Amino acid sequence: MYNNQKVLLSGIQPTGVMTIGNYIGAVKNWLTMPDDCLSIYFIADLHALTIKQDPTLFRQTALSFYAQYLAAGLDPKKSILYFQSHVPEHTQLQWAMNCFTYIGEAQRMTQFKDKSLKHADNINMGLMDYPVLMAADILLYNTDLVPVGVDQKQHLELTRDIALRFNNRFGDVFTVPEPYITKNGAKIFSLSDPLAKMSKSDVDPNAYVSVIEDADSIMRKFKRAVTDSGNEVVASENKPGITNLLNIYSEMTGKSIADAELEFEGRGYGVFKQAVGEAVVEKLRPMRENYNKLISDKAYLAEVAKDGAERARSIAFKTVRKVYKKLGLVPMS
Repeated sequence: MYNNQKVLLSGIQPTGVMTIGNYIGAVKNWLTMPDDCLSIYFIADLHALTIKQDPTLFRQTALSFYAQYLAAGLDPKKSILYFQSHVPEHTQLQWAMNCFTYIGEAQRMTQFKDKSLKHADNINMGLMDYPVLMAADILLYNTDLVPVGVDQKQHLELTRDIALRFNNRFGDVFTVPEPYITKNGAKIFSLSDPLAKMSKSDVDPNAYVSVIEDADSIMRKFKRAVTDSGNEVVASENKPGITNLLNIYSEMTGKSIADAELEFEGRGYGVFKQAVGEAVVEKLRPMRENYNKLISDKAYLAEVAKDGAERARSIAFKTVRKVYKKLGLVPMS
């Protein structure tokens, strides 16, 4: 809670690509957050350092991702939008939280095990300490609500454990965060494999669609999208491909699944996939146009990012000062 507002916080690693799955499942919901909620969004560039990065490319993709956030409609005046590395309090609080985290807890994290297998040549301390930095991210703002997917639930539970452990010793310092479950927004699957979640890390570029992708590329991908046997455009467990496309069409047009099924009754898959592609192109058109303007104005992006970091630090500094005082550290005069 901050100034009688509930705080919602979300961070995302700067991969350079925001897919329509990210937009539908997360960003679209963020745009409808109530005014009595303080929304804080950050580019998790420090988290991304756990794997090897090309510095030049990494800087470019991080800035591109920031511009995509803005292009998608996030208002920097209503929300706080910044780069994690611009707010040093994240890592200042992380060290304190490390001292309230047990080694066994860090080693049990599923993502640490998975990433260790994927990056066997680079099993660094950052991989193990990633969940503690995430805990610091959340606790820094006395966050009430955290949007989490299945892969992050374990990390949020660790955050709650750390907060309770600290509070039990020093009083009610931290808000114990709750998961934020969105009510709207279908889960979007791969266009190449409708049983797998759409992911920007997919090795098949035809599996996902970026929010800043050009119209021709989008249309090609939907024409190639995997469908199912038969030719009926209906949502069904036996038709994961068509169901996925119906969800995308519904989200992009605002039409219900039932209305979409009636619209394409007896018209076949070819006509349907063409229509889905066109709906996506039109929905994303203003985002692409906004992005192209933003990414060409580096001075504006730097100004907005600086303002976001300053607003974030005005909250974060107070939390770190309070925690350090509780720990008995000598305050800096």
